[in-house]
Amino acid sequence: MLPNVLKILLSILVLSGSSAQTREFTVMTYNLRNFTLLDRDGDGRADDPKPDSECRAVARIISEANPDILAVQEIGNETYLHALQAWLKTQGVQYEYVELLQRGRYDNNLAVLSRYPIMDSTHHTNEWYSIGKARLPVARGFLETQIQISETYSFHLLNAHLKSKIYNRLGQTEMRRNEARLLNKVVRRILDKDPDCKLLVTGDMNDNPNSAAIREVTGKSRKNLFDLRPQEPGGDAWTYYDSSAELHTRFDYFFANAVMLNDVVPEKSTVIRHPLTYAASDHRPVLTTFKTD
Repeated sequence: MLPNVLKILLSILVLSGSSAQTREFTVMTYNLRNFTLLDRDGDGRADDPKPDSECRAVARIISEANPDILAVQEIGNETYLHALQAWLKTQGVQYEYVELLQRGRYDNNLAVLSRYPIMDSTHHTNEWYSIGKARLPVARGFLETQIQISETYSFHLLNAHLKSKIYNRLGQTEMRRNEARLLNKVVRRILDKDPDCKLLVTGDMNDNPNSAAIREVTGKSRKNLFDLRPQEPGGDAWTYYDSSAELHTRFDYFFANAVMLNDVVPEKSTVIRHPLTYAASDHRPVLTTFKTD
């Protein structure tokens, strides 16, 4: 959380710069696929970074889309966040404001990189659920940032990465559904505190649009969020490719509350198609455009 004096200074900078004339801005979500240490050579030690060829592909895809705000999943600790920034810099892309939610030394974490001031942030890491006798935390937490686009426009960005489909004895589907329910609980807290705020939820939900988990995210009893469903010009909206099953599906989402829904520019929102897609990640990035007036 930024001190009040620094917040005021950042606001002055925003207003004195080009962002005061901003009419549109873009937000991208991207699962970077293990941008951290793993056992990639099979020697039993998780000490191998993401290969340069994959990092270069990630940086190229992001730079060509050139989002104003970037929400990423599967990023390592600060060392790997700095590595991502360095790779992006080779492509001429820089973000002045950065927030990292780290749950472990090298674990896959959440981060937001922005050209606009991050005025506030909350790391939602104390969210718990029960399955039988087991009491479990949301593994990766939820990263909430408040971003100031102009003097009159700010919004809350909530970045999430729900439980994967990897087997767990407690049931990966039920674990993911519970994490989704808690994500919606955070959404409701934000909206109860400020019903008129603009709220955007994004990230890798690891489930299909018609799944119980996605219904939990948007809210079953009262619809807090709306699925924006960006798509390619040809209509494809898939974001994840399961090579073992040769299956394309949609795991990566943008959800907006009713207030922010009015600001979406659908014709400038898309799933990114790029020749380096599979060299970079098993996910495709999703880009959404918003207008500020």
